[in-house]
Amino acid sequence: MKLNVVPAKHGAMWVRQGIRAFWKQPIALSGLFFMFMAIMSLSSLLPVVGSFIALALLPAASLGLMAATREVDLGKFPMPMILACGFRVGKERKRDMLILGVLYAAGFIGVMGLSALFDGGELAKLYLLGGTIDAEMVAKPEFQNAMWLAFLLYLPFSAVFWFAPALVHWHSVPAIKSLFFSTVACLSNWRAFLVFGLMWLLIFMSSALLITLISIATGDSDFASLVLVPAMLMLAAMFFCSSYFSFRDSFVSDTIYA
Repeated sequence: MKLNVVPAKHGAMWVRQGIRAFWKQPIALSGLFFMFMAIMSLSSLLPVVGSFIALALLPAASLGLMAATREVDLGKFPMPMILACGFRVGKERKRDMLILGVLYAAGFIGVMGLSALFDGGELAKLYLLGGTIDAEMVAKPEFQNAMWLAFLLYLPFSAVFWFAPALVHWHSVPAIKSLFFSTVACLSNWRAFLVFGLMWLLIFMSSALLITLISIATGDSDFASLVLVPAMLMLAAMFFCSSYFSFRDSFVSDTIYA
């Protein structure tokens, strides 16, 4: 297994491949994504440690969606148990996946904790404990500063974990080394990831704008509220699908991973 540096245009290709893979099996991949969301939501409901457990499961769950995309790309049908593929392996890989989960949860909580320095913890409570967000809250300069700080901190944090679960699962890379290799791969391919991120930002924003304009043009105020959330969730599923192709292109291996 070795790092592969790709040109910037690969970022756009990953987006197209993710969308194409999703539409090969839209019902199956949508269902798996909603299962993924349900697992996170139900875990977060547990008292005291719920949010930590939900965050700790995120690396393994995102790996499951990548593995499902791989199945679709190979012409196979992804079964529900594929979401747990990160824990259905040998003891060492299972342990490393758990280590990644704990580190991810601790790191994310640390990011939210730093954002609390600006808004007294409003953003952190919203993410970790749930709640409702309103226009008054968003309009606060303190809340906006906390959001920007969290965003700027999360970008490098996400790069550290972007490939780590896949490296542990498919290449048996130890947890700490997988974080290092993930960071190096993201930095080496920053041009492709910049295009990747900008394209997905454009897709999400233009989709939301289109739905809002249709709602205004038809005079149906309920249209946007009924369609917007499912549409954003479907796009999020496509986003996770595209992450598999970024992994496949960023690392070259002499063996075919299973």
